[in-house]
Amino acid sequence: MTNPDIAHGLNYVSKTDMVVALIRELIITGELPEGKQLRQRDLAARFQVSQTPVREAMRRLESEGLLIGDAHRGFSVVEAEVGPTEENFQIRAVLEALGASMAAPKITTEAIAGLERLNGEMRALSEEDPRYAELNREFHFTIYEHAHSPLLLSLMRLLWHSLRGGPKVTRTHAESARQHDQIIDALRSADAEAASKATFDHIMNVGHLDRP
Repeated sequence: MTNPDIAHGLNYVSKTDMVVALIRELIITGELPEGKQLRQRDLAARFQVSQTPVREAMRRLESEGLLIGDAHRGFSVVEAEVGPTEENFQIRAVLEALGASMAAPKITTEAIAGLERLNGEMRALSEEDPRYAELNREFHFTIYEHAHSPLLLSLMRLLWHSLRGGPKVTRTHAESARQHDQIIDALRSADAEAASKATFDHIMNVGHLDRP
């Protein structure tokens, strides 16, 4: 997570930009959970700024849909709607396919080996093992990171946050691992088109979304 001391040394246009980035990351990582009421004074002290940039940052994050403002209670972290939507899946499929195509010519042999290791670990887990979700997230974000696009990475973090850590699917771990193999093969071959297609199919070839 971004440290406020480090953030002060980064090339932000303004203190408001810095605070926006810090609060956004706290929300994405879950350190500021859904429904959490935010206190301007506490955040100002935490980020070592006055309350003015904190207030401006909250208004900006409200426009992004991450915070919600109330005249009496102030700002709080938005609670995601129950159950991801088909639109979330379509957006994720398009963006992740783009990320895979961008990563294909850039990804390293070490990263490919890391993807194979993660996929092997996922393949070996039982269907009820809670470790699968985090391994799956690491697998996909390894690909995003090797696209070398900060904007894409930020968008994917926001999207996964909206899906509460990623979409829940009904296919087996073995089937997911097989589809991951196809993505890895395309990346290893530096085939951007094949990587994009395999990734898009992997996201959209899901039976249906699990809903509470």
